[in-house]
Amino acid sequence: MIITRREFCEAALGLALVGVLASASGLVLPAFAEAPKEDLMAPGPLGEQAQGKSDAPITLIEYASMTCSHCANFAMKVYPELKSRYIDTGKVRYILREFPLDPVAAAGFMLARCVGDDKYFAMIDVLFKLQTKWAFVPNPKVGLLGIARQAGLPEKTFNECLANQTVLDGIEQVRQHAEKLGVESTPTFFINGTLHRGEITVDEMTKLFEPYLKNG
Repeated sequence: MIITRREFCEAALGLALVGVLASASGLVLPAFAEAPKEDLMAPGPLGEQAQGKSDAPITLIEYASMTCSHCANFAMKVYPELKSRYIDTGKVRYILREFPLDPVAAAGFMLARCVGDDKYFAMIDVLFKLQTKWAFVPNPKVGLLGIARQAGLPEKTFNECLANQTVLDGIEQVRQHAEKLGVESTPTFFINGTLHRGEITVDEMTKLFEPYLKNG
């Protein structure tokens, strides 16, 4: 199911936090551990949001939702060390892809897209840090607007951002494609094509990385 602009705006205004994006919840998804590489690496219509060297020996893809507390925990407690130890040192290329579990999560991703590619990850970081201030409140739009203003985004631009059907459709296409790859919850990670569901600690990630770094 593709979210219409009206349905999305109603949810963003806090009228309902209905998971209209979870349209495939009743489907039986294929149980495979490795996604077809050519399908997995195809970027979405809005382009990839990635950090690290393009030729790094490890490509780590995370599918996340902005209203996922486990994703926020990973972003706050695991990602900083992952970045300093592996991304900044050229060992890992990290790609974040949108898998919103509800319209409010989609709104968060839309805001991150609207601030520009150079500020995308900074906005994602702020949104996860302040998740309880905007994602789980009666009127998420108020919380998001406050964050947008702090980022220098005028209210008019913010409203235009949340009404941008092209951005919303692009995020939805990424989510639908992810389902075909076996993503059914967040966070879900692909490490050089191999699927791993759920939170991963730094120690666990180190063990998963070792086979690819033996010769590095």
